[in-house]
Amino acid sequence: MKMLALDYGSARTGVAVSDPTGTLARPVCAVRAVGTEKGLAHLVKVIGEHEPERIVVGLPLTLKGEYGAQAQETQQFVEALRAVVDVPVETYDERFTTALAARGGGAGKSGEDARAAAHLLESYLQWAAGRS
Repeated sequence: MKMLALDYGSARTGVAVSDPTGTLARPVCAVRAVGTEKGLAHLVKVIGEHEPERIVVGLPLTLKGEYGAQAQETQQFVEALRAVVDVPVETYDERFTTALAARGGGAGKSGEDARAAAHLLESYLQWAAGRS
C-alpha cells in the first residue's frame, strides 16, 4: 500500500512518500503555510501527484504522551485535510522524528522537514508491519 506522510508545521510541512509496496520511505518536499487556503491547495496538489492510498500525519504528543498546543493545532489541520482529500488520513506519534531529521544534515529547513516526514513514515511502516 502506497503511503504519504506529513510532518505538519505552521510554517512548513514536510512530505514523504513510500514505494508502492509500503516498504521504503523517501523525503519529497516541504510545503509552506498549509494552514492557508493557498498552502493547503498546494499540498492537495502534491498529494494528488503521488496518489497515496493512505496519509499519515505526525502527531506531536508531549514526552509524557499528552496533547499539548502543537498536537491540538495538528489535529485541527488533520480535520481540514480530511475535508479536502478522498484518502484516509490518520495520525501517528511523531515525538522524535524531527530530532532524528535534524541529525541527518542536508538541504536546510525544507530538507529537514521532508526528512522528518520520511522518518515518521519509516516508523509508521515498521509499526504497521508488526501489526499484520
